Amino acid sequence: MKRLRALLCGAATAALATAGLSAFVAGQASGAPAAAAALSNRWYAAAPYLMPLDNNPPDAGAIMDATGLKAFQLAFVLAPNGGGCGPTWGGTAPVSSDTAVASVIASIRAKGGDVSVSVGGYGGTKLGQTCSDASSTAAAYQQVITKYQLKAIDFDLEEPEYENGTAIAHEIGAAKILQQNNPGLYVSVTTAGTADGTGWFGKQMLNEAKAQGFVPDNFSIMPFDGGFNGAAAQTSALTNFNSILRSTFGWSAATAYAHEGFSGMNGRSDTGEYFRQADFQTVLDYATGHGMDRFTFWSLNRDRQCSPPDNNGTTSGTCSSVAQADWDFAKYAVRFAGATPPTDPPTTPPTTPPGSCSVAAWSSAAIYTSGNEVSHKGHKWKAKWWTRNEEPGTTGEWGVWLDEGAC
Repeated sequence: MKRLRALLCGAATAALATAGLSAFVAGQASGAPAAAAALSNRWYAAAPYLMPLDNNPPDAGAIMDATGLKAFQLAFVLAPNGGGCGPTWGGTAPVSSDTAVASVIASIRAKGGDVSVSVGGYGGTKLGQTCSDASSTAAAYQQVITKYQLKAIDFDLEEPEYENGTAIAHEIGAAKILQQNNPGLYVSVTTAGTADGTGWFGKQMLNEAKAQGFVPDNFSIMPFDGGFNGAAAQTSALTNFNSILRSTFGWSAATAYAHEGFSGMNGRSDTGEYFRQADFQTVLDYATGHGMDRFTFWSLNRDRQCSPPDNNGTTSGTCSSVAQADWDFAKYAVRFAGATPPTDPPTTPPTTPPGSCSVAAWSSAAIYTSGNEVSHKGHKWKAKWWTRNEEPGTTGEWGVWLDEGAC
């Protein structure tokens, strides 16, 4: 799973987007970014994954401006490639001496946002494998929390680590210690998804959490790279995972949903599955309709169109391999957080002549969601639901567009 995440290993010293560097504040000679006011947990729950050191990292500030996004899930902290129990970015860049990721965090916080950090991921060596016990694993992660003054952390427990019972015991134990030692810390646990919800190793991880008396803010599954294709398969897996949470912890359905999360993959997955904008909308509706705690995706590095758009039928770490506008998928995370993405206004709003429409003209290439307004043939129209290439006025009163009258 998440084969593209493994690309980070060995490339953690790649150049950062230059936009983040200028925001590194004076006086932070140690590389620690200035603290930010805590966001609501809903924002940390909606934070999409971002690789700040690889896969052509986008400008986080530009994404914030374009979408209204406030939180980012930075990936991934691993054990050193040569062994040891010290936290590194991607196995190569020690957290202790980092200034590069710190500058990205500073740039995000300067614009009113914040970050969570994800530990683990697909591939590489995890701290739970190299540290001797839960306490030393927690001490390594505490360095990350202290260094970046974090208010949220994600434990991404998957292959190959989650096949190692001792390593998982270290990770779950560390998560419990961090939760106790950092009051208010938002903790998510992410693991592989299957059609049944999660597989044998995922269930063993849940049993380990139960045995240790550890309950994070959510357990999230990744319903992709496992025979999924589209939203129906994903929502079915989420329903099944809810049953697993209920049977494991003795929760009601509502309590289980309140501790359940979704972590998707935008566009074409590693195994050739496709998850388009309409699929994200369907899963978003499911998540909000069932009171789920988390909605995120892998990754912002991929939230832009390839050239050609289908990337010749291949999967990329830097684009989605589906037709889209930049940051289309980030906007679903923004909506989960309860915010409304901006409508991309021009830098200098034009003066609207008398009698003309005050909203942008309809475009056959654009994607519209419920509440978006356009002008077309002298009338103003409002979208009732997600749509693309459906011309206003051609589908009658039962169509996607509501006629709001002449401009």
